[in-house]
Amino acid sequence: MPDQEEPNTRGLFGGVFARGGVEADDAAWLQAMLDAEAGLARALERAGLAPAGAGEAVTAAARAEKFDPNELGGFAALTGNPVPGLARALARRVPQSAVGAVHRGATSQDIVDTAAMLLAKRAIGVMQADLARAAGAAAGLAETHRASIMIGRTLLQQAVPVTFGLVAAGWLTGVDEAREGLAAVGAQRLAVQFGGAAGTLASLGEAGPQVTALLAEELGLARPVLPWHTERLRIVDLGAALARVAAALGKIARDVTLLAQSEVGEVSEGSAISAGGAGGASPAGGGSADARSKDPQAPAPSPRRGGSSAMPHKRNPVAAIAILGCTRQVPGLLATLTAATEQELQRAAGAWHAEWEPLTALLRLTGSAASWAAELLSGLVVDTSRMAANLAATKGMPLAEHVASLLADVLGGVQAHDLVAEAGARAVSAGLPLRDVLLSVPKLEDRLLAAGVTAEQIDAALEPSGYLGSADAFITAALDAHQARENRHG
Repeated sequence: MPDQEEPNTRGLFGGVFARGGVEADDAAWLQAMLDAEAGLARALERAGLAPAGAGEAVTAAARAEKFDPNELGGFAALTGNPVPGLARALARRVPQSAVGAVHRGATSQDIVDTAAMLLAKRAIGVMQADLARAAGAAAGLAETHRASIMIGRTLLQQAVPVTFGLVAAGWLTGVDEAREGLAAVGAQRLAVQFGGAAGTLASLGEAGPQVTALLAEELGLARPVLPWHTERLRIVDLGAALARVAAALGKIARDVTLLAQSEVGEVSEGSAISAGGAGGASPAGGGSADARSKDPQAPAPSPRRGGSSAMPHKRNPVAAIAILGCTRQVPGLLATLTAATEQELQRAAGAWHAEWEPLTALLRLTGSAASWAAELLSGLVVDTSRMAANLAATKGMPLAEHVASLLADVLGGVQAHDLVAEAGARAVSAGLPLRDVLLSVPKLEDRLLAAGVTAEQIDAALEPSGYLGSADAFITAALDAHQARENRHG
């Protein structure tokens, strides 16, 4: 659970859309740009292009709290980006002997792009921790509920029986595959940007490649083959990896909202500390009605988790809803990044600028969704008795396919299908169990007797536990794959 002050410090909507430890705001951007400038100064010193101590001096001055983002934003209106103002401000804060190491050889895009890579690297580390927690919880659900039978639903209609363990295994596999994609991007595609005015590093002479390598080492980023000012596949790859995470988490959240509906009631979100308090869930909205009636001046109770402003009886699936609120924004943001890849010659006129806010939002929203998902899956309450009741209420209809397959051996596929379809239609119209119709309607009963199909065989075909196919094997495969991944990554 994040710090209780987080919703206040991150703005009105921050508790939903900026939850967790991913930092992708102005302060984080500013520090990342300063880190890029400091890393460059250290690289220049190591290459013999800046005096001893210059790197340390610039690094000491490159602290975001020493700069005014609003002032830098004003300068950005004059230059099209905040880096020229930042470089000047940084130079004023270092000793004269180190001024020559500030921004030497770089262009504004070098600093912003490298900062974006640093921001992404830090965000990915936070997300991976939350996703690991979510995956671990999904694995626990899959193992615990291997044999928890429920009705499967296709096109939002009742289909055939499945197990909740298989549902959770599907969630697990999606999260693990998204984690792999994110890890690959983090390890291979986050590279420094250092090309100077037009991608030649002409101002550094022949030392350009050496400084690039040292800069990559200083910042813990990959060294690209050459500057990528207008070749934006790294940004697209990062955006796509984030979108894959959002897709996996959105799938889980959508399933939870459907299964948590009052009419379904098969899962619910666990209780959690409310944003305004430090204790467990409180009854009737979080406070004592008696205390309030005795002291009208007593502070109003904190909102309870899942509460409604108008309907006191409601307990909404807040975490699932918040995840969907985050993930629904992601496709449009990725589309903007993709559209911005068409960039002119050696520097884009607007397309590069169009990346900044969508990428920031992608990092923030995906990180928030991952944090919500870790809580959602760790506290998910599964009501197996409600699952059993919902399955029983279907009166055997979801097993019609199984019955048809039993009869196909003796009647042929088409005749078996038609017989069971006729029985199903009669059962639905009369509100009767499928078994009763199959074994009590003379026309159908006679055909079954003629085919040598016994009541015991029909009963067996209508037993949900006998028609789960490879569900258990699939759960095992998902858990084995998850464990193998954890072993590989320690």
